[in-house]
Amino acid sequence: MVLLAIDLQKALVVEDLYNFEGFVENMKKLLSEARKRGVEVIYVRHDAGEGSGMTYGDEDFEIYDELAPKAGEKVFVKTVNSSFSNKELCKYLEEKGEDTVIIAGLQTNYCIDATIKSAFDRGYNVIVPEGCNSTFDNDYMTGETTYRYYNEDVWDSVADVVAMDEVFETA
Repeated sequence: MVLLAIDLQKALVVEDLYNFEGFVENMKKLLSEARKRGVEVIYVRHDAGEGSGMTYGDEDFEIYDELAPKAGEKVFVKTVNSSFSNKELCKYLEEKGEDTVIIAGLQTNYCIDATIKSAFDRGYNVIVPEGCNSTFDNDYMTGETTYRYYNEDVWDSVADVVAMDEVFETA
């Protein structure tokens, strides 16, 4: 079992997120509990390309301070929504023989959704902790509606969406 902490970057971890404070607190608890239990935490950052403000060298590309990796934790970079687009990450997980991934981070309707479905397609058991993904309002839905739609309806056939206190008991 590993925890994939996705796109917890300064450009995205901002107060406009649905349930911003709850999300940050839940992520802090999840990261702390994973480390305490010896579950490897792997970070994945999104590189939106030169001129985007979210690429190597940009402050907003860096991981939000309160959720930052500890020394020695791996950080992979992706350029499209699914974390599994990074072949080095895929190879690393395969070499470790992992069969279960906990997926948390940003944004619910983009990189989290794509990563969950890609993990499922690759045969992983997928665990999604409640309150550990979020997104922004968009032209069609509020951040809350988007969060609820994916967590309560879309992912029910490809992942186990579980309460925080059940995350490490699920595998």
